[in-house]
Amino acid sequence: MPSSPSFGDYSESPQFSGERFRNITPRPANAPQPGAKVMWDMFFNKPSNAVPSAPIPVRRITQAELQAAPEGSFYRLGHSTVLMRLHGGWWITDPVFAERASPLSFAGPKRFHAPPLSIDELPALQGVLLSHDHYDHLDRAAVLRLAGKAQVFLCTLGVGDRLVAWGIPHEKVQQYDWWQGTEINGLRFTATPAQHFSGRGLRDGNRTLWASWVIESGEQRIFFSGDTGYFSGFAEIGRHFGSFDLTLMETGAYNEHWPYVHMHPEQTVQAHIDLRGRWLLPIHNGTFDLSMHAWWDPFERVLGLGRQRGVQVTTPMMGERLDINAPHPGESWWRALMQEQMSADGKSLQPTG
Repeated sequence: MPSSPSFGDYSESPQFSGERFRNITPRPANAPQPGAKVMWDMFFNKPSNAVPSAPIPVRRITQAELQAAPEGSFYRLGHSTVLMRLHGGWWITDPVFAERASPLSFAGPKRFHAPPLSIDELPALQGVLLSHDHYDHLDRAAVLRLAGKAQVFLCTLGVGDRLVAWGIPHEKVQQYDWWQGTEINGLRFTATPAQHFSGRGLRDGNRTLWASWVIESGEQRIFFSGDTGYFSGFAEIGRHFGSFDLTLMETGAYNEHWPYVHMHPEQTVQAHIDLRGRWLLPIHNGTFDLSMHAWWDPFERVLGLGRQRGVQVTTPMMGERLDINAPHPGESWWRALMQEQMSADGKSLQPTG
């Protein structure tokens, strides 16, 4: 089975230039970029609070709960993996169940927690929604195991080529450019712009496209950010679709050296406002150690910023059900462990917001 895809000809895509995809806004010439010191610090000078000192709380999801889950149920399974029941079918975003977000099974960022349920325990899926092909969003072993459980894989240009090369039946794979999409069982999916990059090896950088996704379910609209820096595309998406009942927004793995491709919490909240969102669910956090900030920092900062700016933020525990028809703020489930780690470091907990 080939693992290296033969990528299609995407020269008709406005995002395609030569053999690579590109962002709408070029990287500013003076924008900071990771260098040798940053990489050295990432590997050898990580602060102790980048990883929880004990397992984070996770709520197990039972088969009985899934069978009884009402329409509009959302479950965070970890990082950017969200299980959703919409129009009577189950969908999952960027399913990552691997122990490490890495090409290596023995090295690379390791999970803070086990998923709230296993792949075998997942219900039959209407489909899988993929934002791009980085290891913390596209888990090869997981998607191969989901091939017999999911009816369709919705992805971006080139990512579909990769799935087919891995052995996913081509008739199950649909891939789209920005502003393209499809309707399945009453749900409308549209791939929308993001500001990021792609690749899984040394020579395939930007050979596949990255995207955010808009899901329309009747009168409800959901936004899934994938990975992205802050850019003018959020306001454009907000103008195009009107407003969003729930935004699943990247809030984690940020760093002063790569703001072009990963948002800081202030930008996450502003992007939600640009999108005209109602409730913000911060994702891309709480599962892997991918930057230099404290593991709890994304939750604390986005929650405080949301209070300052009048944004409704929901922070369900991993595995806790969220009802899109009646969202709740959630509890600050990370705070007990955060306080314990800060006390061990001789620091005190400051109020948020």
